[in-house]
Amino acid sequence: MKLISEKIKNSVLKSMEILLKENQEALLNANKKDIASFNQEDQAMYDRLILNKKKIDGMITAIEVVREQEDPVNKIISRKEFENGLDVVNKTAPFGTIMIIYESRPDVTVEATVLAFKANNKILLKGGKEAVHSNRAIIKLWHKALEENGLSTDYIQMLTMNRLETQAFLKNPTEPLDLIVPRGGEQLIKFVKEHATCAVLVSGRGNNFLYVDEAADWKKTIGVILNAKTQKISACNALDKILVSKKLPDYAGRILDLNEILKDSGVEVLVDDETKSILTNEKLITDNSIWYQEFLEMKCCIGSVDSVFEAIEKINEYSGGHSATIMTTNNDVAKTFMEQVDCAVVYQNASTRFTDGGQIGVGAELAISTDKLHHRGPLGLKELVTNKYYVFGDGHVRV
Repeated sequence: MKLISEKIKNSVLKSMEILLKENQEALLNANKKDIASFNQEDQAMYDRLILNKKKIDGMITAIEVVREQEDPVNKIISRKEFENGLDVVNKTAPFGTIMIIYESRPDVTVEATVLAFKANNKILLKGGKEAVHSNRAIIKLWHKALEENGLSTDYIQMLTMNRLETQAFLKNPTEPLDLIVPRGGEQLIKFVKEHATCAVLVSGRGNNFLYVDEAADWKKTIGVILNAKTQKISACNALDKILVSKKLPDYAGRILDLNEILKDSGVEVLVDDETKSILTNEKLITDNSIWYQEFLEMKCCIGSVDSVFEAIEKINEYSGGHSATIMTTNNDVAKTFMEQVDCAVVYQNASTRFTDGGQIGVGAELAISTDKLHHRGPLGLKELVTNKYYVFGDGHVRV
């Protein structure tokens, strides 16, 4: 894909902002068609599917934020002139064509596209069938914004393939494909990694942990747990697992207090053997595979540990590598936890719900990457480029 000037790219984004404002009713009507045929028993997916004025305003804001950000392409990363006269410059460069496969969320059709396009990438959008009407309406606006600025609609494409067709496309793409970003559950990620023939950047499961240290401020701990668990259960940054130090003052009383508060908030509680001796009425975890699960519902596990090191070991074994929090006033213990826990984002005394591009200063995000190559954490505008070396010589030959 040829490089487009920042001025033209920003003009496309400005056009899209205006089109979204002018076509809110059309988008909401398209979304109603999706909602009408959706099984609302899956509350998390329903929350992600539904559009309203607030979400559309959020889409517009996301585009505005990206439009105001500096163009990430063709920026010098490093430069060195050698004694032999060679001038070597390393610059940022577009990936080329990015495919994103995602479920339910029509707002991703805006956020993923604005980032990929501003970073000078072509984007192929494979949304779920549950949001097909919403996605078509949004893509129609994107195409109009491109056409208003003299650009081909090929830059932004919506793919409407079934599972078998998607599998065939991943194995043998009909056009060059440089990067695939799957956003969804473990089955989707497994499917993409199994069949793709190009690079896959995984936006992994949440399954986020919180460890309550013996030096935790209890009032703040309760506030953080409730926010992380109940504010938005459909988010990948929601809390699923709570580990409590047995050295916490009034350990048994705190466990009872925590359980009562969670139950009053409508959260189902499951417990390990040690915690079961205190919370005798709660369901015992008999299959350790549940520690791997991302719930996306009002459910959590409470476990008891002897030390921060046991908590670290358990988190590193079972978590999705997304986010983890330690509640403690002991900064040395926090440092140990944050350095040794293998997650994209680690916290001291804060909710995992902050793992979001807009909340931690990245801006709009394509996904939360749990991979370590080429980037980990929120994939913002600056992360949607690769690099290229420019070497300038004057008839140089290697001796």
